Amino acid sequence: MGRQMFTGTIRQGITMKRILFTTVSLGVLGLVSPALGADLSSYTKAPVVAAPSYDWSGFYVGVFGGGGLGNHNVNNANGPAGFANFTANYESKGGLAGGEAGYNWQSGSIVFGVEGDGFWSSFKGDDAAQVAAGAFAVTAIDATKLRSGATLRARGGFAVDRLLLFFTGGWAYGDFLHTDTDIANGLGIDQFAAHRSGLAAGGGIAYAITDNLIGKVEYRYYDFGRFVRPGLPVLTANGQLPYTVDSTYSVVTVGLDFKWGGPVVAKY
Repeated sequence: MGRQMFTGTIRQGITMKRILFTTVSLGVLGLVSPALGADLSSYTKAPVVAAPSYDWSGFYVGVFGGGGLGNHNVNNANGPAGFANFTANYESKGGLAGGEAGYNWQSGSIVFGVEGDGFWSSFKGDDAAQVAAGAFAVTAIDATKLRSGATLRARGGFAVDRLLLFFTGGWAYGDFLHTDTDIANGLGIDQFAAHRSGLAAGGGIAYAITDNLIGKVEYRYYDFGRFVRPGLPVLTANGQLPYTVDSTYSVVTVGLDFKWGGPVVAKY
């Protein structure tokens, strides 16, 4: 019986040692697991690479063309017609085509830059129909043609990858040919050139078709201010009262630019 008690005691001791060893092992494993998990996560988690983002920075040159409407107010000593702000008024229609060059800088989603252009124009119009109808207090027909022009402007916009929404504004130059034809008294034609500085402003949408080729649609408003036909010394060369002409234009164009610089940038 003593031997049986001794054997039971040994078995109980072994069992207690196993329980103790198991408890300690589980405790150590619990302490080590978070650190091991942190190490594993730091080595196995790779950064996610987003789609490349287009960079609008760089020099570009291009061509553009389009058309629109012009508006012309003639004023002389006869004063305005009724409650209008002109003695005579007429529209012009036509198109223009030209070339441009510029540079863009991009910071985040904001793009800003400078652009210059020059163009040839076919815009022309007159008030022959209104004069024939007796609508204005003039007896001569005025006709204005915009022959060419140029601008130098600042640009700013917001880019969403390859899409750019932009606005622009700055200096504008216009080369005009104006013709005044007296039809009531047979005093002939007075034709002269006028060169005007003014303002240009507008905006549009551009899209990078490839990394270098950019297409765009743009609206532009031109205000060339006023040119004056003075008397010589009292009347003009064909016997008219001295007058002024104010000219503005609204034009929509499409363009294609080729850009250098500004590589595609990968974002993480």
